[in-house]
Amino acid sequence: MENNHIKDLYQTKRSLELEWEHDHINNGKYTINMVRIDEEIKKVISHIKKAEAKEALHQVKIESAAPEFSIAG
Repeated sequence: MENNHIKDLYQTKRSLELEWEHDHINNGKYTINMVRIDEEIKKVISHIKKAEAKEALHQVKIESAAPEFSIAG
């Protein structure tokens, strides 16, 4: 579930990078559109970091909630 969201974010990031590269190839210089794309990429990276941190925290909670058994009785 959360993993799919992270994958989607990485795909969005890659798509923006390709758009940036395409713009650069077509214009041969840094354009205002490329600035916009850079800002979008930064936002997506921020979302990726948050989603990965949330997923890691969730995993830690799962692992720490594992039942403890006592054989001594």
